[in-house]
Amino acid sequence: MTPHGIHTIDTGFVRPRFDAAYLIVENGRGAFVDCGTNHSMPRLLAALGDAGLVPADVDWLILTHVHLDHAGGAGELLARLPNAKLVVHPRGARHMIDPSQLWADASAVYGEQLMESSYGRLRPVPAERVVEANDGHGVDLAGRVLRCLDTPGHAKHHLTVHDAHSNTCFTGDVFGLSYREFDTANGPFVLPTTTPVQFDPEALHASIHRLVALQPAAMYLTHYGRVEDIERLAADLHAQIDAMVAIAHAAHDRPDRHAVLVEALTDLYAARAADHGWMHGREALTALLAMDIELNAQGLEVWLDRT
Repeated sequence: MTPHGIHTIDTGFVRPRFDAAYLIVENGRGAFVDCGTNHSMPRLLAALGDAGLVPADVDWLILTHVHLDHAGGAGELLARLPNAKLVVHPRGARHMIDPSQLWADASAVYGEQLMESSYGRLRPVPAERVVEANDGHGVDLAGRVLRCLDTPGHAKHHLTVHDAHSNTCFTGDVFGLSYREFDTANGPFVLPTTTPVQFDPEALHASIHRLVALQPAAMYLTHYGRVEDIERLAADLHAQIDAMVAIAHAAHDRPDRHAVLVEALTDLYAARAADHGWMHGREALTALLAMDIELNAQGLEVWLDRT
């Protein structure tokens, strides 16, 4: 049974249950929230069929932000959805219309070959199909209003989709990462993501407070899936943001700053996972979180250099 017409789609990026997109169905009409990469297209279209829809039944693709694991496939997906428009934060719109800067920035870090294999070449979205969602913008899905909330902290161009009908939020990365491999009898485990280049701890704290104040029944995270127990997870995120900022300040002047950050972040997450009842050890944790730890360390370094 799919609650409130919300379908979770594993985009296939990196590993199973790592990267999600969502399909919301209301009265025979559909809206995607995030879309993964170009390589996710078969899974997204299959999810439409499983929900009893065809591509012409989709009215919207809403992006939480334009990082490529969330938005890399937007142009390819829109090309397959004849009636859909793209909804994106005003700061992200130009990057969907002309993704050349996104591609150049990511390629500088990862290299052209890895970009092609991981994401596929980015396809521009025609400007006339792009809707800029300022704070509070309402997306009408067959009478069901999906409200876009400006939620910076992970990125300046980040929005969260609040669905009053289901009393849930689609949080992208602003409510952290919660991989199902870390679930225990104590519930889900969560950690913040400070991926370069726009981490802002005070803004992230404020965005989390704003979402919790809505008293949602659940959050739908891109990484990964539906989580409940919102108050506890929010408290965990606030504590870890503060801990990560303290780790960054302590490493600021170290010549081996990046290595120190990676080690300290690993220590932090391993200790918190153990306290949560996850008993698989540091090596297993590092295998699952290596990419996130590396990106969090980079994000903290960019933040340190900026501030």
